[in-house]
Amino acid sequence: MLPEGFAAKYQQLLGAEAAPFLASFQKVGYKGFRLNPLKPNYQAVHLDLHQPVPQTKWGYYGAVKGRQVDHQAGYVYSQEPSAMLVGAVAAPQPGERVLDLCAAPGGKTTHLAGFMRQQGLLVANEIMPKRAKILAENVERFGITNAVITNETPARLAQHFPSFFDRILVDAPCSGEGMFRKDPGAKKYWTPEYPLDCAKRQREILKATMQMLRPGGELIYSTCTFSPEEDEQIVAWLLQNYAVSVVPIKRGPGMSAGRPEWADHNPALAGTLRLFPHLFAGEGHFMAKLRLATNDAAPVTVKPAKTKRHSKRVLPALTKEQQALWQDFAQTTLLTTQYAHLLVHREHLFAQPEAVVLQGLKVVRPGLPLGEFKRNRFEPAYALALTLNTAKQVLALTAAEYTKYVHGETFTTTTPGKGWYLLRYQEKTVGFGKLTNGTMKNFFPKGLRFVADIADD
Repeated sequence: MLPEGFAAKYQQLLGAEAAPFLASFQKVGYKGFRLNPLKPNYQAVHLDLHQPVPQTKWGYYGAVKGRQVDHQAGYVYSQEPSAMLVGAVAAPQPGERVLDLCAAPGGKTTHLAGFMRQQGLLVANEIMPKRAKILAENVERFGITNAVITNETPARLAQHFPSFFDRILVDAPCSGEGMFRKDPGAKKYWTPEYPLDCAKRQREILKATMQMLRPGGELIYSTCTFSPEEDEQIVAWLLQNYAVSVVPIKRGPGMSAGRPEWADHNPALAGTLRLFPHLFAGEGHFMAKLRLATNDAAPVTVKPAKTKRHSKRVLPALTKEQQALWQDFAQTTLLTTQYAHLLVHREHLFAQPEAVVLQGLKVVRPGLPLGEFKRNRFEPAYALALTLNTAKQVLALTAAEYTKYVHGETFTTTTPGKGWYLLRYQEKTVGFGKLTNGTMKNFFPKGLRFVADIADD
C-alpha cells in the first residue's frame, strides 16, 4: 500500500499517466549487475550477458549471488538498473579529479572508477561511519587503486577542497519515492511534507558542493525520487543562484525528459532525465548534469581550510626500516614496484594516487592499502592482491583449495618454493597466501570468510 497522500499528489501531477504509474508499484522490480572493466578478461563471468541495460556501459539485467567467485573477486557489482544510468551520465575521464560526495554503498563510486581506468583522483565520501566502512569494502573488492575514502560532512570537504574537482557526483539523500517497490520500508518515512524537508537538506549539500567544483567542471545531481521539489525545482534553484548551465542528457527507450512545468518553466530543465517504472525497466530515478562557467566563481564563500595544500601531511612517509621491508617484499613478490606517494598510518602502508593533503579530515582510506608492518616484516593487504593479475609467484587454486581458502583454512600443496603467492581461481585473483614447508598459510580476511558454493561457478 502506498503512503497516504502519495497517489493524490501524482494523480494531480501526471494526469492520465498516473494510472499506469501507480500500477507499476504492484509489479516486481528488476535486478541488475555491472561488470568491472578494471579486471582482465572482465567479461569472463558465469552470468548471462544477453540483456544489457541501455546506455549504462557494462550494465546487465540479472541477479548475482554474493558467494560466487565472480562477485568475491570483484568482477561484478550488483546494482539496480536505473541507478547505473547515473554513473554513465557522469562518465569521468581518466586523469580527472572526481568526487562522489554521498558515495555509500559504492555502486556509483565503482562505476566512476571504471571510466577513470585507475588514472586521476577519485574521492569517495560518506558521512555515516558504518556506511563508509561498507563503501571501503566495495572499493577494495573492485580493485580500485586511485581512490581516497573520507567520512566527512560536505561543508568540511568544501573548506578543504576549494575549486578542486573536475567532476562531482551528488547522489543526494532524498525521500526515496523511486525505491518504494525495491525497499517497502521507505514508505514508512514518507509524508506529504517529507520531500520539502529533503529539498532543504539537498540545497545545503549543494551549497558546499559548488565550492569544490572548478570553473568549467561538471556537477551530476541525482535522486531516487519522483518529487519535483527535490528534482526539477532543485535544478531550477541551481540555475538561479549559480553560474551553471544544463548539459542535456541523451535519452534512450523508456527514458523521459525533465518537466519544466514542475518547476519555474525554464525550458533548460527538459535536458534533465527522469526514469519512471511504468516506462523504463528499473526503479524511479532523476538525474541532471550541470556545467560551471569558466569565468565565474561560485557566489557563496566559505572559510579557507586551516591546512594549506602544500603543508606537511598528517600521514608520515616511511622510515628507513619500513622502506627496506617494503622494498624487500615488492622486489621478491611483485612485478612492479611503481607505487607513488607512499605514506604510513598506524603501521599500515598506503599509496596515494596523488599527493593530496588530508590533514584535518576524517579519512577511512587515504589511498590504496599495500599492507602492514609487523615485527620486522611486511604483510601485504588483501586490497593490494585484488589489484593484481599476476606476480612473481602465482598459484592457480583447485576448487577444493579455493573452498578452503575463502573459509579461512590452510591447505597443503606440492607447489615448490616458499614465500608470498598470488592466489587465483578460475583465472581470477582471490588473495594472497604464504607458502611454508608445503603448507599455504591463509590470509583471506577474517570478516569476509564464507562457505563457497562451487556449483554456482
